[in-house]
Amino acid sequence: MEMNDGDNEEFGLSRNYFLAKELRGSGKRSHSKLSDIDVVDEQELIAAVSKIEPKHEKEVKELMNSYKSSYPEWAFELRCGLGLLMYGFGSKKALLEDFASTSLTEYSVVVVNGYLPGINIKQVVAALAELLWDQLKSKRKNPGSSSKVQQPFSSRSMDDLLAFLDEERKNECFVCVVIHNIDGPGLRDSETQQILARVASCSHIRMVASIDHVNAPLLWDKKMVHTQFNWCWHHVPTFAPYKIEGMLIPLILAHGNTTQSAKSATIVLQSLTSNAQSVFKVLAEYQLSHSNEEGK
Repeated sequence: MEMNDGDNEEFGLSRNYFLAKELRGSGKRSHSKLSDIDVVDEQELIAAVSKIEPKHEKEVKELMNSYKSSYPEWAFELRCGLGLLMYGFGSKKALLEDFASTSLTEYSVVVVNGYLPGINIKQVVAALAELLWDQLKSKRKNPGSSSKVQQPFSSRSMDDLLAFLDEERKNECFVCVVIHNIDGPGLRDSETQQILARVASCSHIRMVASIDHVNAPLLWDKKMVHTQFNWCWHHVPTFAPYKIEGMLIPLILAHGNTTQSAKSATIVLQSLTSNAQSVFKVLAEYQLSHSNEEGK
């Protein structure tokens, strides 16, 4: 079987590629170690970061102001029962809070900082119920005519709270929940996302949220996206720095206390494949059971 010029050229390129890979693999390997990295003190690194001058402040401010023209559209979508989901590069914290303070004055608003690791979702739902109850009391013609004395919402079950938020009433009272980073570490587990989806589907709740993680949409199934959250997606890149959101992220390349080192190690381990994690687990278990031996 004869080969034409095109086949010869393709064969030559393929052969050169594999030869280059072989030669590169046979070269000398680096003897550098992770321990050779000159790690600075944590406070010194934080001080150095704080001295970095922000760039393009004027352009970022103009971009943020340009979104103000969309506020009426966003407010209308909320009134129609849609949930607003903001995505795009840059911190959206200031944008969402400005939108809430200027265009959501008809609602009671609860702000949830999803970037915080220790969020109690039960307390968030109880706070929403408290605000809704206050609105209902203020609109009731005879406040003293309530048939039952309300049990404290903090002591109610989650199902009772959700039923209260979703109860059909003649009064059109709404509570808006603004969630910064609904994909944050404190809200990322499946159970919490299921609760948030149920909250968003309640008749007296309106939800505005932001996401930043590239895999955030994988948190939800089709029912959650289109039926419960009922997201209306808005691409709103701000290019604003994640100053507040990034305050709790461990500085991996900095000396710190034992807790900080443990957090840094956890981040590194989570970035590995499952097989690599299993290998490190075996090594750690061996080292713990042979504490008299020096690690190599």
